[in-house]
Amino acid sequence: MTLKHSLLALALAAGLGLALTGCGSDDEQTTDAAAATATPAEAAPATTSSATTAVPPPPELKARSFIVIDHDSGRVLAALEPDTRQEPASLTKLMTAYAVFKALKEGRIKTDDMVTISERAWRQEGSRMFIEVGKQVSVNDLLQGMIVQSGNDATVALAEKVGGTEETFVQMMNTYAKQLGMTNSHFTNSPGMPGPEHYMSARDAATLASALIHEFPEYYKLYAQREFGWNGITQQNRNGLLWRDSTVDGVKTGHTETAGYCLIASAKREGMRLVSVVLGTDSMRAREDASAALLNYGFNFFETKRVYAAGQPLTTARVWKGKDEDVGLALKRDLYVTSQRGRVGSVKAEFELPETLEAPLSSNKAVGKTRIVVDGAPVAAYDLYPATDVVQAGFFGRTWDSLRLMFR
Repeated sequence: MTLKHSLLALALAAGLGLALTGCGSDDEQTTDAAAATATPAEAAPATTSSATTAVPPPPELKARSFIVIDHDSGRVLAALEPDTRQEPASLTKLMTAYAVFKALKEGRIKTDDMVTISERAWRQEGSRMFIEVGKQVSVNDLLQGMIVQSGNDATVALAEKVGGTEETFVQMMNTYAKQLGMTNSHFTNSPGMPGPEHYMSARDAATLASALIHEFPEYYKLYAQREFGWNGITQQNRNGLLWRDSTVDGVKTGHTETAGYCLIASAKREGMRLVSVVLGTDSMRAREDASAALLNYGFNFFETKRVYAAGQPLTTARVWKGKDEDVGLALKRDLYVTSQRGRVGSVKAEFELPETLEAPLSSNKAVGKTRIVVDGAPVAAYDLYPATDVVQAGFFGRTWDSLRLMFR
């Protein structure tokens, strides 16, 4: 499933200090369905403490732009110019990887496929894996060359493998960016070479990183790899936080003279994952210090709790003309709340359902909406899906329900 992010679309709870996320592909617009009367579903009792101190302001960082979000809820914990278009340099390779991972997941390529290195890939300037023109290299090795060594040559080789040409692949990158809701991003090449129409915002970079972590956990682990050797040359991962902080497991560095030093970082502590983006610092150390400061700020002053599990029925609805008379209605993804530590409020779910639900029903097709209410204030809406498929009843069952519906 493609996240519009929407996962990582950010659901902010204005004035409440809370944010939530449900199914990443859910439409958040209200429907014309009649509002059904239902008892709100309550989450597990939340902790509240009047003794907690106010959250201090975010750290002051020397960067052009930055952001730190909670991966599960999408809440923005701190930001500076998060929507300004910036030169992303090699952070671009995260979108390249996303498109390659898509191709792998859909079976269009395999990790053991061999790629013949073109002259165009071999001639790439900047950071390189040092592959040779005309030689064959596996997709798996090229992925490590792109992710660990930030090789521009490996990146173009992968782009040509997936798209046929780099130009076609770049079109795919921009299509996926739109699907993820990256409204301030546009790409003109796969490695991240500078150009006036090649840009990405800090918020978009966080959205992309969070989507990649969520959709491709089996490949995300490559971002924690500290070194990779090819052609007799071993290069270290340029993300210095992998050595400084054992909870950091990614994600990607970037640098050009005009972009400055950039870093997307992610860390997981006690079940809570944060994603930070720092753009336009003046040194490798500065981007690492800034990223560490943002991550520590988020972990120290905020907490994230799951309030509803994916597939957990929040309410039940009557089904007509089906083999089952009732069906549970649930979210497609876990629902999380991020708040100041010790101050998670009460969370309830209210419902908008059609007056009549008729079989067949598919667990992959939304049939209503839930409004999430925190401390009495609605903050977000998400689609509801049948927890199970409901097949049609036999002829006599359908006929009997049709008669009953006539006299409702």
